[in-house]
Amino acid sequence: MGSPAADAAFLTRNAVECLPAGGLEAKLAAAAKEGRQLRVKLGLDPTAPDIHLGHTVVLQKLREFQDLGHRVVLIVGDYTARIGDPSGRSSTRPPLSGEEIDANARSYQEQAFRVLLDDPDRFELRFNGEWLDMRMEELFALTRTATVAQMLERDDFARRYAERRPISVLELLYPLMQGYDSVAIRADVELGGTDQTFNLLLGRDVQRAYGLGEQVVLTVPILPGLDGAEKMSKSLGNQVGVTDAPEEMYGRVLSLPDAAMATWYDLLLGTVPDADAPRDAKRALARALVDRFHGAEAARSAEDQFDRVHVRHELPDEIPDLELVADGPVHVPAALADAFGISRSEARRQLAQGGVRLDGEPLTAEQVDIPGAELDGRVLQLGKRRFARVRLLP
Repeated sequence: MGSPAADAAFLTRNAVECLPAGGLEAKLAAAAKEGRQLRVKLGLDPTAPDIHLGHTVVLQKLREFQDLGHRVVLIVGDYTARIGDPSGRSSTRPPLSGEEIDANARSYQEQAFRVLLDDPDRFELRFNGEWLDMRMEELFALTRTATVAQMLERDDFARRYAERRPISVLELLYPLMQGYDSVAIRADVELGGTDQTFNLLLGRDVQRAYGLGEQVVLTVPILPGLDGAEKMSKSLGNQVGVTDAPEEMYGRVLSLPDAAMATWYDLLLGTVPDADAPRDAKRALARALVDRFHGAEAARSAEDQFDRVHVRHELPDEIPDLELVADGPVHVPAALADAFGISRSEARRQLAQGGVRLDGEPLTAEQVDIPGAELDGRVLQLGKRRFARVRLLP
């Protein structure tokens, strides 16, 4: 650890905002004087089971606080997920079941440690169901800390209100509940994306109402997805998951538009592209990301397989078998659904768009039924990176 000023400069060097001005340096100085760690909060609602590269931007910032000796408090929003954060949304998010929330929360715990230190002195995992299942009089006290007018200052609420679209009272409670998380764990600092600024600042108001010191708010940039435009999101299909297979991760990164590459280098690697040709820079980015989450050998293997399949047009070394029982024609959409876990309607759409190949040759939309003898031992390919070898069982 350096001086409070040096540490604050390091932690804010690639942040969007740090509010209030000078607040982080003051927190660091006070913690050093008192001989204690800062408590640095991040809340994640387990609305999906996987962490993608977009999440790692803020997780990496948490890791920097850990590396400086501070304590990260990761709050799994098992309770707030029952509401759904409306930030940046134009409609109410459908609620999740308790079973979905619990399963997603377990997945988050495991995947967060791909970035964070699993050190009990510098990591604390909490579930906000511990304190948000409160008595009615406690909820009344919480609701007194903000006004309806204050809530309607949020861009998404203001837009929906102006358009006369519904805003449920439950949604209005979400920012207050997130703010109460900061009260419950006595947060010194809270991190989030720029779409969370209102919620994070409201947390300061809630802490003040409960007689606590107000947290510093540190916002980080939002990583664009593989489309290069929208926020990375599984619901948009533009994500790269941290648990994606090495070959899948490598290939998906190469689909990134050139215009978004510098942003990915900056937010994910903290560097700039060191190759003049976009193709070479993108391959270096893909290697670095696979290396980060799977290791150097996996990165080399993923690049080799990509070149073998997409540059030299060879088949991968290992192709899973698709075992079928057929004494007549094979219905190709059904075979694709069994092999790749897609719906039959999606399989038919891929056929119509030329996205299905048999031993490298495109199938047409009319080739929905093929004699089993013509498929046995041959390789079905879906898209660029998914393969299955058909094996007919007697």
